[in-house]
Amino acid sequence: MDIIFGLHAIIEAIEAGKTIDKLLLKKDLSGDLARELINLARERDITIQRVPMEKLNRLTRKNHQGAVAMLAAVTYYKVEQVLPAVYDEGMNPFFVVLDGVTDVRNFGAIARTCDCAGVSAVVIPEKGSVTVNGDAVKTSAGALNYLPVCREKSLQDAIKYLRDSGCRIIGTSDKNSVNYTQEDYTGPVALVLGSEGKGISREVMKLCDAFVKIPEFGNINSLNVSVAGGIMMYEVVRQRLADDQSVSQ
Repeated sequence: MDIIFGLHAIIEAIEAGKTIDKLLLKKDLSGDLARELINLARERDITIQRVPMEKLNRLTRKNHQGAVAMLAAVTYYKVEQVLPAVYDEGMNPFFVVLDGVTDVRNFGAIARTCDCAGVSAVVIPEKGSVTVNGDAVKTSAGALNYLPVCREKSLQDAIKYLRDSGCRIIGTSDKNSVNYTQEDYTGPVALVLGSEGKGISREVMKLCDAFVKIPEFGNINSLNVSVAGGIMMYEVVRQRLADDQSVSQ
């Protein structure tokens, strides 16, 4: 990942409009310039992490002054920016929400499928989520150069906005779920995929309108999240194509 280090350099980068993925500051960093940087980062909703000096030294041996900024490989959006534009263009909204997916390769593979399936945007939280770096872009086969990524301070608020704007929120879960082919995806929809280890968080589950599951018959009973996402996305595509054909006939 590309980085910028030093208080003045980071302040200048933020003011120049560079997209910062997160700002790493030495735990006890203080002073007027540090406060200026922190205030500016908060104004721009940039994630700030306080870390030991050793972590900063591993990133660069140059004079970082206790501050290192990680540049994002893509431009981040907000759901409130993307969804109205989708409606204005007469498109049928189709969002993929990732709750707790942290593996860069899984994320890249999901993004690649999202682009192929015509997904409007992928939505991730600021904290507890993947860092969209060069490896993610490479794994996505360049799809992240075209697919909008909405990074949200509150994933719950973003989901509420999608639901209040007409999207049906569909979660994936083995409990109290129907077969994924039995749900209707022909209208505005947001698919929620959880992490492989923990699944969808309890807070996000409460916001889902329905839950579906992909049947599994093997011994390990665990689909990779990118594979499960691909299956789900192309069921949306299949139903929408069939719906379009029935309307045209």
